[in-house]
Amino acid sequence: MLYNKGFILANFESVKPKVAYEMIQKADGNLTILDVRTVEEFKKDGHLANAKLIPLHQLSSNLNMLDKSKRILVYCRSGSRSVSASRILTKNGFTVINMSGGMMDWKDENLPSE
Repeated sequence: MLYNKGFILANFESVKPKVAYEMIQKADGNLTILDVRTVEEFKKDGHLANAKLIPLHQLSSNLNMLDKSKRILVYCRSGSRSVSASRILTKNGFTVINMSGGMMDWKDENLPSE
C-alpha cells in the first residue's frame, strides 16, 4: 500500500467514497463509473449503480468501450487495482478519478450498492 502512504506519485485525482457518492449524485451524464474487479466480485459483492464492468486484466484491450469525453470514476475492492487502472486510463488520454478504499470503504460508509 505504498500509494496510500504517499510514496507513489499519481497524475490523477483520488477521492474517498463519500466524495465519489456526491460526484455520482451531481453527475450530469458526464461521468462513467468503472468497476475493474472480476465478474465474480461484481456479482457476489455488489457494485455501484450503473457501473460498467471491465476487469483490470481486460482494460487495455477494451478502452474502446469507454468515452474519452467523460470523466471516469474507477473503483475496485480495496483501491489497489483501481490505481493500476487509473494509470492505464490516464496514459491513454482519459480523465480519471480513482475511488480510494474501493468497495470495502464504500460499504463501511453504508453507501448504496446493487
